[in-house]
Parts: sequence; C-alpha cells; structure tokens
Amino acid sequence: MSEKIRVLIIDDSASVRLTLSDIISADPDLEVMATASDPYVAAERIRQEVPDVIFLDIELPRMDGLTFLRKIMSQRPIPVVICSSLAEAGSDTFMQALEAGAVDVVAKPRVDTAQFLNESRMRICDAAKGAAHAKMRGMKKQAPALAVESKLTADAILPAISETRRKSLIERIPVTEPIVVIGASTGGTEALREILEALPANCPPILIVQHMPEKFTGAFARRLDAGCAVSVREAQDGELVRPGQVLMAPGNYHMMLVRNGPRYTVKITDGPHISRHRPSVDVLFRSTAQTAGRNALGIILTGMGDDGARGLLEMREMGSPTIAQDEETSVVFGMPKEAIQRGAAGRILPLGKIGDEIVAFGHKAKRPGE
Repeated sequence: MSEKIRVLIIDDSASVRLTLSDIISADPDLEVMATASDPYVAAERIRQEVPDVIFLDIELPRMDGLTFLRKIMSQRPIPVVICSSLAEAGSDTFMQALEAGAVDVVAKPRVDTAQFLNESRMRICDAAKGAAHAKMRGMKKQAPALAVESKLTADAILPAISETRRKSLIERIPVTEPIVVIGASTGGTEALREILEALPANCPPILIVQHMPEKFTGAFARRLDAGCAVSVREAQDGELVRPGQVLMAPGNYHMMLVRNGPRYTVKITDGPHISRHRPSVDVLFRSTAQTAGRNALGIILTGMGDDGARGLLEMREMGSPTIAQDEETSVVFGMPKEAIQRGAAGRILPLGKIGDEIVAFGHKAKRPGE
C-alpha cells in the first residue's frame, strides 16, 4: 500500500485522545496525523494538512462537535466518524450528526477488560477505513486498497447446510407471509431512512442489521420511527414479526429469524463477531435463508467489507429474490460489490428504487390460502 489513512482525533479528554491514538497507530493501514482538544485547534491543524478521516466527539469546549461538523461539511467535506460515549446515546444528537454528514458512529474505546479493548480496537479501525472509502461531496481522493483480514464466518453462530439438505429444505419450506431482510454499514443510516420513509404502513415485515454500537441502535430506531409510516423499533428476543413493522438488531447482539408454524419471531443472541461485526448481516441472512427460503427478500446496502455477501448468496440459493445497491448511490461500494462478485445479487438497483421493490414484493408474494 502506497500510503496510510491519516486520522485527526478531536476530543477534549487527554486520555481518550491517547487511547484512540494508540489504537489507530497500531493498525498498519492507519496513522494519527494530529490530535486536538477542541474545534479551534482542529481547524488550525486542518489548515496545515487535510486529514483523510476525522474522529469527532460531540461534547467539546468552545464549539460543540455538531456545529463544527456542519461547518466542515459546508466548507470542505471530510469523512467524519462520531466517537461518542454511551451516555450520550440516549439523545438524538448523534443522529443529527449523521444527518449533517457524518459517515459513521462508534463508541469511545473501553479499556476495562482486554476483550472490550480488543472489540473497541476492531470497531474503531474498521470505522476509520470505511470512512476513508466513503464518497463525499467535493472529494476526489481514492483511499488506498486494504488488505483482507481474517474473520469468523456465520458458522460460529449457525452451521451452514449441505447441498443435499438445501435441496430438501427448498421443497419443505411452506409458503408463508413475505418478509424482508436488509443489511447495511457505512452510509447505511441515511440509506435506510430514505427507503423506510417511502414505505406504506402495510408493507411486509422488515428485519435490519445496521452496523452500529450498543445503545445507538435504539436511538436510531426511534428517530426513524418518528418519520415513517411503518413502525420502527429495536428488536427484542422472541418478538413476533408483523407486517408494517421494522425490527432493528440491537447493537452488540446478533439477530436471527426463527419460524414457529406459519409465523416468524426473532432470536437475539450473543456470540463472537462474525465478519468482524456484531450484529452481523451474514447471521441474519443465513438464518433467513434456512427459515424462510423463497418467502424472503434479501437486500444488501452500502458498507465497507464483505459482511452479508455470503448470507445473501445462501438466500439466493434457497430461492429468495435478492438485491444489491448499485455503486452510483452507495456511499461505500464494499458490501454490495462483494455480493455482486459472488453472484449473490439477483438484481442491482439504485437506492431510490429499492423501496418500490419492497412494496412490489409484498404485493406479489403469495400468502397462505391465496
């Protein structure tokens, strides 16, 4: 790789700046260009050298992070990752930041145990790389290619099925109510908002995995619910899947689809990171492939990495119609590209047409007794 991704860290806590610097500097693809204790210091740093990515706290002295973000986006757009404490997640401030142009949100690193530190390190570094590849208005720079890192597959949560069993399952899965499953990562918050706000109240039930930290998914769901005709909320273990309802996987937990007779419920479970994520799109898609087969529509949206590509292929092999967001409308054409290259995407569509496809799938799908 010819160059590293340069990161500017803005946080008023010296300990947070130090911890973030240590985490980012340890990754061979990243380097800390500079740190700043407030937006005025950061602005001076940016005048000297423009970073590839900014990690930005919300609560800052002299100027709050949201105001600084809006100034950056109006003057010289730079990919920004909001790095917030979980205590702030109860408000909608970070959602306003995403709407203002931030490309991702991460929790501040936890250093209380080795496991939490390792998980924080993985999420922070992945967010920096994803942000560096994000399409930003006015930016032409191409981020350097990244090495593929080893990762666990969905096998660690739900075993794959053999070819023989797959053929048997296709024949035995009964016709049920239609269901839609969606996976997204970097850039997904705005993509999901655009899709869901266009849906009628009687649309098919939808399950979503959006890569986002614990606590933040609840606030995100509430924000979407306020502007949508459909009901949107964070999923609870054992909850019944209903038409007109959107269930979002809670941050830090996997979500699976379970069938109970002709009806579906969700299973919320712990477990290792799959494809470097928890929740993982692959886990949701695989469970949907094995549970719903042709009754389900699988959709993969903008995001860094390959989470969901394998699962979407498994859905297609089980008879599910599948869609990948196109490159033109993806903020990061990573996850959709991987799905397309694996032959997992039955159709490749721009973001603006995906909502119509969900409605059409609900109308076309044959229901029990019809």
